[in-house]
Amino acid sequence: MKIRIGFELIYECPKPTPMIFNLNIHFTRVSDLLGRDVLVFDPPVPVTAYRDLFGNWCTRIVAPQGRCRITADAMVTDSGLPDLIVPGAQQIPVPDLPDDTLIYLLGSRYCETDRLSEAAWQLFEHTRPGWDRVQAICDYVHHHITFNYMDARVTRTALETLEEGVGVCRDYTHLAVALCRCMNIPARYCTGYLGDTGMPPPYGPMDFAAWFEVFLGGQWYTFDARNNTPRIGRVLIARGRDAADVALSNSFGESLLTSFRVWTDEVKVRGEDTADPLA
Repeated sequence: MKIRIGFELIYECPKPTPMIFNLNIHFTRVSDLLGRDVLVFDPPVPVTAYRDLFGNWCTRIVAPQGRCRITADAMVTDSGLPDLIVPGAQQIPVPDLPDDTLIYLLGSRYCETDRLSEAAWQLFEHTRPGWDRVQAICDYVHHHITFNYMDARVTRTALETLEEGVGVCRDYTHLAVALCRCMNIPARYCTGYLGDTGMPPPYGPMDFAAWFEVFLGGQWYTFDARNNTPRIGRVLIARGRDAADVALSNSFGESLLTSFRVWTDEVKVRGEDTADPLA
């Protein structure tokens, strides 16, 4: 299948403001691109780029005073298959884990493993280690949290999500990631595009999505505590310890996001997708 993905962000800055963006498709999906995945800035500005500590592709600019519009519009191919389900995937004892997975056992800005460890073991000690334990965590988080955009708060941590019982996809993900880490399962935060392919209507407004990956049986697997069902057409942008590592933008000065649009649409037949989301 083919998926058209993209976004439009508009910022207002009272003076020139350095900014970093983490908005390009992850390098693991570059071979699926039909064309290029390019950020377009209006007005044009000098652009530099680098890879961060997690391998994500980041873009640096100095946003001009006034209005700055950032867009991207790309096409990717996708298998069209839902997320894998591998019930036999085993949990690996900590001494046997690869060195590069250990960082995903530790606490981070939004995942306070030290404060959640006791609750995690009380809740999940008697679950079967491995896939079943991660799924039990997803089931718990999915049913414990009430989803509501009006309850979104960018500073909410995993512990606060547990205590408040409300949030958006990043909050579901932070809590699930933290609980997995407390149970000695490496877990990393993911952000990207996720459309409604294969899901019944009605569809909500499109946004970037958050999910997570766990290391079981020697490889990383996708889980999604918000939707809690295998989904089709995920397109990864970035991975990290939590949302602080994969922020879509960071500004080093005052900036105001005045407009935000995201699209991710299956293109079923050539010529069928005639609407221009940037129009």
